[in-house]
Amino acid sequence: MMTLQLRWIDHLSPAYALAVALRRDILRKPLGLDFTEAQLASESSSFHLTAWEEAVLLGTLLLTPLEGGSIQMRQVAVDDRKQGHGIGRLMVAEAEVEATGRGFSRMTLHARDTAVGFYLKLGYEPVGDEFTEVGVRHQEMEKTF
Repeated sequence: MMTLQLRWIDHLSPAYALAVALRRDILRKPLGLDFTEAQLASESSSFHLTAWEEAVLLGTLLLTPLEGGSIQMRQVAVDDRKQGHGIGRLMVAEAEVEATGRGFSRMTLHARDTAVGFYLKLGYEPVGDEFTEVGVRHQEMEKTF
């Protein structure tokens, strides 16, 4: 059984560079995309969560504060060799604890069509119609605390 450690990391730290590389491999490369310098610079106001097994990064996500007591969960990525092992679920639970601890009352996200079922199981509800973002169908979802 793996021993998973969840850690909040700083923007532009060495761990952040590893998290960006994981997000690039899982979320961007399959779409023929990469991050711009401006996109990465804009993440300085986000909270960055990582999941580790010893010194190996297995997952990451970002929380970006929004107006009106909401926070957006973004860029959820788990190493594809470890998907389906509960890492994403544990990261989302930790993100919810962090968000409520910081005074946020609602989590929003844009789920790729392949991830909608995952978020439904975690209590997120669809909002509005599906839309296309980065060339992929998405569904806005939210959960109120």
